[in-house]
Amino acid sequence: MSETKPESMTSQAYDKIRSEIILCRLKPNDKLIIADLCDTFKVSLGAVREALSRLTSEGLVISIPRKGFRVADLSQEELIDLTDTRIKIELMCIENSITNGDLKWESGIVSALFELSKTPIEDAVNSKYISPDWTSAHKRFHESLVAACDSKCLLTIRENLYSQSERYRQASVPLDVKERDIIGEHSKIADAALEHNVKKTQDELERHLHKTTSILIKAYAENGMF
Repeated sequence: MSETKPESMTSQAYDKIRSEIILCRLKPNDKLIIADLCDTFKVSLGAVREALSRLTSEGLVISIPRKGFRVADLSQEELIDLTDTRIKIELMCIENSITNGDLKWESGIVSALFELSKTPIEDAVNSKYISPDWTSAHKRFHESLVAACDSKCLLTIRENLYSQSERYRQASVPLDVKERDIIGEHSKIADAALEHNVKKTQDELERHLHKTTSILIKAYAENGMF
């Protein structure tokens, strides 16, 4: 049996730790013990160190001299800044995608919206929280909108911002889904995109993202997390 290559082990460690942070299984401000991470994910010390270095550059992990690593904390200021920056990038990706979009792209949006509309938003175990299945379907829907964007650089930046935003939605804060027509919002975005109306799609998407951020800020404040 061949040994796992160092770069493969590093990628494995990176993917797993990053996922745990985004899903808030590793919670904001948690101390990251390298030995524990090695044991949990069955990877080498070097792989975990390299993974944490990459996550530090992404802003998901904080390196503290002589004290090690911690999961980056959450703050209202960062969420607002993150949302504003994400909107700028998303709108650029949307314009590019609509410009290049073809029938296959349109079909992808229709399919992703249908899947999202048929996936229960409430978690089966605790209805106060969002279902992991809905989270995955939601991600696929937003990816379908920019699937025809031909700029790899824009898409890479977009993915990083989306992941950081998702961490705020996963931080164990109950969300009142009754405050909004979430399927209606996604349908308006999809309809505008399918019309190849760049401005309308951008406006609907921007409104959708600002609404999410406003609800998150309210929820965090009510739970004493901001």
